[in-house]
Amino acid sequence: MNIFVELFLTFAKIGGFTFGGGYAMISLLDYECVEKRNWITSEELMDVTVIAESTPGPIAINCATYTGYRQGGIFGAIVATLGIMFPSFLIILFISTFFEQMLTYPVVIRAFKGIRIAVSLLIIQAGIKMVKKMLRKTPHKIISIGFIMVSFTILLLLNFFNIRFSTIYLIIIAGLLGFSIYSLPKYKGGKK
Repeated sequence: MNIFVELFLTFAKIGGFTFGGGYAMISLLDYECVEKRNWITSEELMDVTVIAESTPGPIAINCATYTGYRQGGIFGAIVATLGIMFPSFLIILFISTFFEQMLTYPVVIRAFKGIRIAVSLLIIQAGIKMVKKMLRKTPHKIISIGFIMVSFTILLLLNFFNIRFSTIYLIIIAGLLGFSIYSLPKYKGGKK
């Protein structure tokens, strides 16, 4: 199969069958692009996710663009990006036409409640996979686990007490802490 057709169909499948946005798509992106096709590595997927979180645009589109570019240059990036956007565009076009009428059916309301649960589980699964892969690669496992646990506890408490805290600040604080901790002389190859 032509690489451009494969890029389009793969990302169209990801875009068409994943509800809940970029985080819910990470698990499927990992399966399709890393495990099944070896288009990118797990580290590249994590890097793209981190970069996509701090740049404009959805994670899935940034990942599709990057993967498409890696496999087929600029045309590959365009094809992969169109592939991931096309199903969503059609679904939103269809839903917006009949949205008011659809919400009157109890079966549709119940289906959306079930989809919310599935999306939450997909996001949790993607997070667990990313943490496992990160821990395999880091030489400072204890520090990384501590960093994850403290961050998780703080976020849980903020949500529990309904305290609004911008994700932008979380990313900046985590970046500064990571830079500070891993820049210490004793963590640079064991040399002081």
